[in-house]
Amino acid sequence: MLLIFGFGYTGRAIGRAAHQAGMEVWATTRVPDNVTPEAGVTLIPFDLAELPIRDASHIVITAPPGDFGDPVLACYAEQISDSAEIAWVGYLSTTGVYGNRDGGWVYEDTRPLPQSLRAERRVQAEAAWDRFSGQRAVDIFRLAGIYGPGRSMFDDLRAGVARRVVKPGHLFGRIHRDDIAAGVLAAMRQKPKAGVRIFNFSDDAPAASAEVVVEAARLLGVAPPEPVAYEEAAKKMSPMALSFWAENRRVGNAKTKAALGINWQYPSYREGLAGILAEEAAQRNRQQ
Repeated sequence: MLLIFGFGYTGRAIGRAAHQAGMEVWATTRVPDNVTPEAGVTLIPFDLAELPIRDASHIVITAPPGDFGDPVLACYAEQISDSAEIAWVGYLSTTGVYGNRDGGWVYEDTRPLPQSLRAERRVQAEAAWDRFSGQRAVDIFRLAGIYGPGRSMFDDLRAGVARRVVKPGHLFGRIHRDDIAAGVLAAMRQKPKAGVRIFNFSDDAPAASAEVVVEAARLLGVAPPEPVAYEEAAKKMSPMALSFWAENRRVGNAKTKAALGINWQYPSYREGLAGILAEEAAQRNRQQ
């Protein structure tokens, strides 16, 4: 049985993929009454008195750390440690732990260099979960910028809020929601061995933000926004947006794909954007 801590955008995709693969899936949420159910996934409150931890063979943690560390460990570290059934732990982290590399490459064995409080908390959470690796398999997935249906440049263009920010030489890594789910499922299917593994979930083509805006506009058949120099755009950015733009790195994933025996379904934003439009069209056809 798979127990997912956090049933947000990515957790839902993992739960769906695991159910389709034949697994029993449970997932926690802080607001069960406001969450749309997912076929094959049993939703339970995060603070339920008796979580089915002792029945789970696999657990996935999607919840981010907060002021007081990892929320799952804060509540359930002892139960997880004492469980004889849990053979595998998957923790969803971020490529933000690598910090700024001035456009250089980082790999699965590159030492983290967090440069924000948010990234530092992720490094601390990774270390906290690593402590379980003597008892069971622990896989840490460092995710690049997540996108997919309902969370892409198409949504910004349709809402009229897309910005074509130009910063020469600055690249971002991305990963499609469905590639995250497929990669996590591939890791779960492998025979678990005690120890920790690091995986980089980033596509094969780091690209400038402006490129993605232009391609999304082309696919929608609309004119892209006028280009804006980063120096000008930065004046109106939030502190979080500025922190993202302050870091520039390319994320290698060859070891990840080789270890999991996979290739991305969406190796770049081009295939990913086209796939989103195809899924939207299929959804419309089902509703007719």
